Amino acid sequence: MTISKQTTEDAPHRAAAAVQLAVAGLTVSFDGVTAVRNVNLTVHQGEFVALLGPSGCGKSTLLNAIAGLVEPEAGTLRLDGETVVPANGASRLGRVAYMPQRDALLPWRTVLENATLSAEVHRSGRAAALERARELLPRFGLEGFGGHYPAALSGGMRQRAAFLRTVLTDREVLLLDEPFGALDALTRRTMQEWLLDLWNDLGHTILMVTHDVEEALLLADTVAVMTARPGTLKAVAPVELPRPRTADMTADQGFIEQKSQLLALLREELREPGSAP
Repeated sequence: MTISKQTTEDAPHRAAAAVQLAVAGLTVSFDGVTAVRNVNLTVHQGEFVALLGPSGCGKSTLLNAIAGLVEPEAGTLRLDGETVVPANGASRLGRVAYMPQRDALLPWRTVLENATLSAEVHRSGRAAALERARELLPRFGLEGFGGHYPAALSGGMRQRAAFLRTVLTDREVLLLDEPFGALDALTRRTMQEWLLDLWNDLGHTILMVTHDVEEALLLADTVAVMTARPGTLKAVAPVELPRPRTADMTADQGFIEQKSQLLALLREELREPGSAP
């Protein structure tokens, strides 16, 4: 596993892919406390990037800045070649699809009504969105549940419904903030394999926050590791595992070696200041 510093340009399979998301020198602070400092990250079209780091290092803050939910104090952000930070106050909201840690389904709306929420908010083709949502229900494992309310769904089904809503925003870039963090281990593994199949079919560009090293290796093309707060990019590693990926790979020697290297990087960030290595 070749680990590089401060760049995501090294993964060989992306040579011909266009850069879809480029973050350069991004810094975000809250009330004088720096949460994210000088982050540089490049994500290519159709790439799956997993973002690892200690708790509180600013992973979610970085996603919020990309999505337009918080404003950085320094740095640039480019989407599809267009500079959106700084951009003379132009809003970034709605430029990417964002799925938060919790499913955030509205309990008084059915699965289909939750899935088409974006179309309603933007007043853009709700009928078409509803038709597409119905078509996608089987692909998302929700066939027969379009009229059900969230309380009637299992945890995995709720996450699939939330992901359907995210996909139906019709954005090429998907930001996923620990989408499976609240699920039990068995459901989580099932959802990981489901997401892999779906990503292969739909071809979205994904930047996903996770605390799970195995999840990062199983899903991603590239793993980016952040330092402890203030978070900056510590290292980037292309995942050297063939596709398609399966859960059985977690027992392979190559997988174990890559996992060990990433864990070593994370352990460095968990040591107390001034402690011996």
